[in-house]
Amino acid sequence: MYELKPAKELAEASGYRVPNESAEYRQARTRLLAEEIELRRHIERVAEMRRALPAGGEVLKDYGFEGEGGPVHFADLFGSHDTLVVYNFMFGPERERPCPMCTAFLGNLAANAADIRQRVALAVVARAPIDRLTAFKQERGWKNLPIYRDTTEEFGRDYHSWTEKGDIPGYQVFTRRDGRIRHFWSEELGDTADPDQDPRGAPDMTVLWNVLDTTPAGRDPKWYPKVDYD
Repeated sequence: MYELKPAKELAEASGYRVPNESAEYRQARTRLLAEEIELRRHIERVAEMRRALPAGGEVLKDYGFEGEGGPVHFADLFGSHDTLVVYNFMFGPERERPCPMCTAFLGNLAANAADIRQRVALAVVARAPIDRLTAFKQERGWKNLPIYRDTTEEFGRDYHSWTEKGDIPGYQVFTRRDGRIRHFWSEELGDTADPDQDPRGAPDMTVLWNVLDTTPAGRDPKWYPKVDYD
């Protein structure tokens, strides 16, 4: 093991400068850089803790889905991989258009899906009929993003995405080892949000919000993305 240099020391050693910046700006930016270094390190510590989780709950039900090629079982979603990432998409049969926030996230996921699927399996699950899911997937150009209908809605209910109050987005990770499928990790939002903030995980995986967080105005708590813009 090696000892990390203090974040403040690394920040102060940075030679990065912007034309015509003031000394006041550089001092404030250096303080911020030290915090950004600490944030990066904290994110890595959290990732290490996540990877070290003990075995999760075993999946004992044979959940059924309908994909673009017909009926499939939960185990089929893994393909040749031993890890499966599932996103529960807020697009139920009662919706004319899907959730804009989910759509924004899935656009990011779709853009990297071909790369992600080299390492793990991906599945997007929703309650709408498969033809509507497929049509929306084609509309958005999500060609590398496998999409499925939760035919009995049992999977979504068990993993807290389909409730009496409606759909809730969900991000789940499962593993398959020695013939046994287990839950590994979920993004647990629930009532964990701080005052005046939307529920969000850490790190936030949606590029939209990460970009806005780098701007002077940041996130507008009254603004949300849309599925369609004029």
